[in-house]
Amino acid sequence: MKPINMAIMGAGNIAGCMAAALNGLQEQVCAYGVASRSKDKAEAFAKKWHFQRAYGSYEELARDPAVDLIYIATPHAMHYDNARLCVEHGRAVLVEKAFTANAGQARELITLAEGKGVFLTEAIWTRYTPARRIVEKLLAEGTIGKPLSLEAEFSVPLSHKQRMYDPALAGGALLDLGMYCLTFASMYFGNAIADVISRAEKLEMGVDSTDDIIYTYEDGRKAHLRTSMITGPVNRGEIRGTGGCIQVDNLNNFSAIRVYDAEGNLRQEPEIPAQINGYEYEVLACVRAMKAGALECGEMPHSETLEIMEQMDRLRRDWGVVYPFEEPSFPC
Repeated sequence: MKPINMAIMGAGNIAGCMAAALNGLQEQVCAYGVASRSKDKAEAFAKKWHFQRAYGSYEELARDPAVDLIYIATPHAMHYDNARLCVEHGRAVLVEKAFTANAGQARELITLAEGKGVFLTEAIWTRYTPARRIVEKLLAEGTIGKPLSLEAEFSVPLSHKQRMYDPALAGGALLDLGMYCLTFASMYFGNAIADVISRAEKLEMGVDSTDDIIYTYEDGRKAHLRTSMITGPVNRGEIRGTGGCIQVDNLNNFSAIRVYDAEGNLRQEPEIPAQINGYEYEVLACVRAMKAGALECGEMPHSETLEIMEQMDRLRRDWGVVYPFEEPSFPC
């Protein structure tokens, strides 16, 4: 079957990660084009990663009828406008997490795409990896008994990334790092949250730097989630049950899974399948969904995107973290 033509909007670091994955998927996906607001930057990226075309504007890419799927790799605050541009031109879109800056933007994009019959989905790679299913299977089999509590932390010093400190770019720890903790909890404990206790340390420019979140679920289970962009590195999760616990390393792309019994003895260490870099799974999921005529990926349906965006909105409201472009409409 002919590979689909995939293009990337944006030419920064995350775009390079996706390009590396596409270079390893040549039978299914053609690394077709890349767009930047700088034609020179786009051309340099295209040369480095073996893309066929370079565009000097996002509009030029969105108008190209040869493009089957566009990956949005721009900063969070730009996702809404960039994805809307693609959808309005009928281009299928894979939007890097966080899907948008807030739930209101997410609802508008999804409504627009569904109305036009255009494929649109969120690129949070954790949801698409085989390792996610390994943990699901362990829980379903009762390997650790009845799950009772969950902990997750993703903390990385990111003082070198100026966008993280800029409210106008939807900076802060939550959308960039904390989202992985929320995702870990959502995947394994669901979203029936009865109570939320949280606090955030904010920097003088108004973005959250360190967040602590405790979810209590309707069935009594608890999740303690922590993220920081000034401490770390810490990147791990644990699910504790009546008969043991499951630990994972690297919440964003599980690199190790360990199962312990109730006495703390290591019982299993399931093998995680080899991969290019983990980004390939979301691309292949898009290919399957598009060929099936779907408008979203089952691994990350629109309903789940909206749920997580709404959770992040709720937390930011509690902390008083509002991006300047949201005022005065936030909360949405």
